[in-house]
Amino acid sequence: MESWSWPPRFAEDYRPSPDEHFWFRRRETMPAGDRDAAILERVREVMRYCWDKAPFYRRKWSEAGVHPDGIRSLEDFERVPVVRKDELRRAQAEHPPFGDYACVEPSEVGHIHGTSGTTGRPTAFGISRGDWRVIANEHARVMWGMGIRPTDTVFIGSFFSLYMGSWGALIGAERLGARAFPFGAGAPGQTRRAVVWLRELRPTVFYGTPSYALHVAETASELGIDVGEFGLRILFFSGEPGASIPSIRGKIERLYGARVFDSGSMAEISPWMNLGESSAHVGMLCWQDIVYTEVCDPSTFARVPYGGEGTPVYTSLERLSQPMVRLVSGDLTRWEAGPSPCGRTYPYLPKGIYGRIDEMFTVRGENVYPSAIDEVVSALPGYGGEHRILITRAEAMDELTVQIEFDGATRAAGDDAVEALRRRAEGDLRAVLGVGARVVPVAPGTLERTEFKARRVLDDRDLWAKARR
Repeated sequence: MESWSWPPRFAEDYRPSPDEHFWFRRRETMPAGDRDAAILERVREVMRYCWDKAPFYRRKWSEAGVHPDGIRSLEDFERVPVVRKDELRRAQAEHPPFGDYACVEPSEVGHIHGTSGTTGRPTAFGISRGDWRVIANEHARVMWGMGIRPTDTVFIGSFFSLYMGSWGALIGAERLGARAFPFGAGAPGQTRRAVVWLRELRPTVFYGTPSYALHVAETASELGIDVGEFGLRILFFSGEPGASIPSIRGKIERLYGARVFDSGSMAEISPWMNLGESSAHVGMLCWQDIVYTEVCDPSTFARVPYGGEGTPVYTSLERLSQPMVRLVSGDLTRWEAGPSPCGRTYPYLPKGIYGRIDEMFTVRGENVYPSAIDEVVSALPGYGGEHRILITRAEAMDELTVQIEFDGATRAAGDDAVEALRRRAEGDLRAVLGVGARVVPVAPGTLERTEFKARRVLDDRDLWAKARR
């Protein structure tokens, strides 16, 4: 297998010829059974490494009666207890700054990234200099599979901060040999400037979130500019599920006249492009020789059969600084066995990551995922590009309300057109969700846009309960 060694080594001067479909042909197209055998050996190597270097893993596995030498099959590996995010936060609180699951000395850390800490203690990612190159090499592979080449210019339209997404896209583009355009996002007026730069510099590739790509398109329209003028041929995204939702993907592709690719798993598991679409567009591939992905039952964390739904569980196969062994994501997906029509033999996620288990809410006995609402409303004729989901409770009854912006054409057509949009939305939502939703149309520009991950759900039921006490 090309350069698949432990510890990992990469030839930094290697790059396929531009007409080569694969970065590492053998690794990407080998029979799945042969790859599984190689993954098993690598899993054992990673576990031995963690056992020797990380008290966190040695303690956790000892308590579970698990030892690296006892893992003789991938089925055995399912007995290894999963790691949860709260355990990582606790480990860092007790063993600052990087937790006792870090396997390198702090002096070897070359980059510090992490979570924002807006919902609790932040988690620090201590990334060694060697791992920084690992991430660059692996992202380059996945971006190559999307069709990005050294002749491209990659515009990066997302925050350059603790957030790993922008940095991973940047170093992947650099390693691939493309021209990097790290524009960023978040400063006042920056989206308007992005429109100008995109039109003037005409990059061929855009990275960001789907919400931000739509925001850029809206801003361009306000300036009288057609985003088709930018000349983009590829937009690739992470951070939210929109790029795998057909109606959102289709809208972005129509607006920009370009192909859309979805990618992304978790910052903790970086290289987060271990889930990433290829040119075949069958869904996000699980690049199993980069990060071993299991789609698991959320209760038992045993792998579900292909065709089944569950939560991804990730194991680093090439990281040395903070390797993750069976990190549970809490996301929701369905997987299928490969091969993909592109020739890669990885399993794949036909609908991408389409929700989070902890974001599911129940309204009058029906389980509802926000992504299901996103898909319905974004497909509506007359949808203005943004919506909000409000869950309230009056007395004992849950109420689901969806605020939907209508577009300029609907506003120009008058009240009858707005009312028709409302009725259509309520009917479509009931048909898909199995529960009624009250739809409130609002004028264009009413709802705040985002340059980062869209947050569209507001659950006020706890506020109601507290007020009743």
